Amino acid sequence: MQIAIPLFDRVTALDAIGPYEVLSRLPGAEVLFVAAEPGPKRTDTGALALTAERGLGEVLKPEIVVVPGGRGTRDQPHEELVAWIQQAHQTSRYTTSVCTGALLLGAAGILDGLRATTHWLFFDQLRALGAEPTLERVVEQGKVITAAGVSSGIDMALRLAQLIAGDDVAQAVQLSIEYDPQPPFDAGSPDKAPEPIVQLVRQLGATAG
Repeated sequence: MQIAIPLFDRVTALDAIGPYEVLSRLPGAEVLFVAAEPGPKRTDTGALALTAERGLGEVLKPEIVVVPGGRGTRDQPHEELVAWIQQAHQTSRYTTSVCTGALLLGAAGILDGLRATTHWLFFDQLRALGAEPTLERVVEQGKVITAAGVSSGIDMALRLAQLIAGDDVAQAVQLSIEYDPQPPFDAGSPDKAPEPIVQLVRQLGATAG
């Protein structure tokens, strides 16, 4: 089972690595990092590089597509990647995104008329691309699955694991990565965080996927 995660400069690391850690543990999974130009891609902090070992043209029919987000979804052109997403979606079993990766799915026309999610700061951009934004953490619309901001990619990948390999395997993967979130605050969504915190994030601008 071939799983493709496209990379680009200024990608958010966890958007790609969170799903990778889950999906790479599925029996028979081959997870590939791909890019328009193979090689290292600096993350949005500039402190880390992820390496795409294959070009987009080398991986044309992956069974699963996972498009991460990051500042790079918005500050550079992605014509080749968007065209690849469109083509891969025609034959994929699942086409998915994490955070602002949804904006690339939207640019590819995949979210037209669908409920979808992304980082909450980018709902207006998502709506402009034809989607109906929702604060749900993971949104399934047929074979299209979108996840909200950054960390939600792990939840989405576990749902993919469940769909592909069943409950037992998905739970075993969850246990193997010891994914048992117990954060010190209940402020991980704008509908739960205190209003001053929401405004602080707005003032700082989007620092995530």
